[in-house]
Amino acid sequence: MAKVPSAVVAASGLVGGYGVARWTKKRQLGGAVLAVAGAAAAQQWRERAGGKAAGALTAAYVAAFAGSHPLARKVGAWPAVLGVAGAVALASWAVADRKPQEVTALPRPGA
Repeated sequence: MAKVPSAVVAASGLVGGYGVARWTKKRQLGGAVLAVAGAAAAQQWRERAGGKAAGALTAAYVAAFAGSHPLARKVGAWPAVLGVAGAVALASWAVADRKPQEVTALPRPGA
């Protein structure tokens, strides 16, 4: 069974948390979605990239959530949430989801 990339989990937590809070008018419910997805993403980050990377990506996730609030005053709520979700997804992909490049040896001349 294919695993869901951590970039998708993290972005979904930010977008889903905001969407749930907005549509239900219950901020705590949106916060729960944000927290559950963040915890799931952090676990994946730890497994795939190690503790330091997981700590840095978790800090980025929290900073994105916090930063979306002042950004929303300038560009609107949905554009702010989608923008920070995209940034976290890109960072998550780059650090934890991207497959390492396989290095293959070139054949020796005359071999």
